[in-house]
Amino acid sequence: MKSRSVAVSAILLAISAWSLQAVVEDTSDDSNGPSKVIIDKYLEAFNQQPAAPHSMEVEINASVPRLQEHGKLRALRKISKVGLITYRVLGFQGDNTVKKEVIARYLQAEQQSQGDPGLMLTPANYKFKLKGERQVADNEMVYMFNVSPRKKRVGLFKGELWLDTASYLPVLEKGRLVKNPSIFFKKVDFERAFAIQNGVSVPAHMSSTINTRVVGIVELDVNYTSVAEGAEDEAAGGEADTASIATTSSLP
Repeated sequence: MKSRSVAVSAILLAISAWSLQAVVEDTSDDSNGPSKVIIDKYLEAFNQQPAAPHSMEVEINASVPRLQEHGKLRALRKISKVGLITYRVLGFQGDNTVKKEVIARYLQAEQQSQGDPGLMLTPANYKFKLKGERQVADNEMVYMFNVSPRKKRVGLFKGELWLDTASYLPVLEKGRLVKNPSIFFKKVDFERAFAIQNGVSVPAHMSSTINTRVVGIVELDVNYTSVAEGAEDEAAGGEADTASIATTSSLP
């Protein structure tokens, strides 16, 4: 049980970075080339996003098929003006091990990864290679980039970044982590989709598959809905209503 707990716990360090990253064989870099204008507009749009507090409902489904264990947690996710993430648990169904060792540690890792400039998708940390434009759902167009980190570091990934051609904000990040944070991991793949609302790129969906050496595959699926502004005002004076994810014990 102890080795299983350690292995599953380490998983969340790999999928924690809400800004994702990895290494690529293609060493070409458009950061100072033909696509520099697009990259510059992406950085400008990303940095100019309003910092207003907001909240959203989150549903997290996690499973460890080999152990036949799974769980589903519903929560209210709040972000303050200074970027502090807190959760108020609305309900949980499933196995306690999944709640404590997978879901809670994922939420904890998400909070800990916030604000790390070394994990941001910028030319300082990544090489960008423009693949071209593509039409996606609702006839929207995106710029597709291959991205690869300049250093092999935990939390960075090799994969793709899609930018909305109208706003230059991210709509999709996907790939494989370049450096596993634990010897218990074989590989970590993820895909994260964003929705653009009122000039802000907000999470819409995230899925991740982690191949571990001890418990086999671990699957995580996160859906975000009902985004609303004013999260900090709602949380004011209501500390008892919110569950900080600084420790796993914050999930009852």
